[in-house]
Amino acid sequence: MDEPSVQAEGGWQAVLLNFPLIAALIAIVAAQIIKVPIYLVTHRTWNAALGFSTGGMPSSHSAAVTSLAAAIGIRDGFSSSLFAIAAIVSAITMFDAMGIRRHAGIHASILNQWAKSNPNLSQAGQSRGELKELLGHRPSEVLAGAIFGVIVALILHYALAIR
Repeated sequence: MDEPSVQAEGGWQAVLLNFPLIAALIAIVAAQIIKVPIYLVTHRTWNAALGFSTGGMPSSHSAAVTSLAAAIGIRDGFSSSLFAIAAIVSAITMFDAMGIRRHAGIHASILNQWAKSNPNLSQAGQSRGELKELLGHRPSEVLAGAIFGVIVALILHYALAIR
C-alpha cells in the first residue's frame, strides 16, 4: 500500500505569499512599532526599548492572533475549522495576556520593591538585577491589539488585494 505523501505547493514562495501568515507578521511588527509613539504621547517620555518589549499599548500578541484569525476567516470562511482553531487560540492568548502574564508583572514589581527595601535581599540579588515588570496587558491594551489586528487583515485583503 502506498503511503500518502505531502508536497509543498510552491515551496518557499507559497510560504511568503501566505495571507494569514503575512497578516499576523505585519500586525505584530506594526503593533511593536506603534507602541513607542503611543507611549511618548501618553507618558511624555521617549522609550525606544518598548518597541522590543512585551507589554504596552497595543498588545502585539493580540494583534498577531486576531489578524491571523481574521485572515483565515476571510480566506477560508468564518465557518471553517481553521477559523475556529485560530479564534480559540486567539481567545486563549488574549486571556493569558490579561491574566497570568499581567499578574506575573505585578508580582515582579512587588518583589523588586521588597528587595530594594531590604538591604540583605538587595545585596544578594545585585548580580541578577531587577525582575522584568512589564509582562502582561491591561484589558484596554488587549482590546486595542485585537482591533488593530483585524484592521491589518482587512487592509491587506481589501486595500492591497492580498489573498
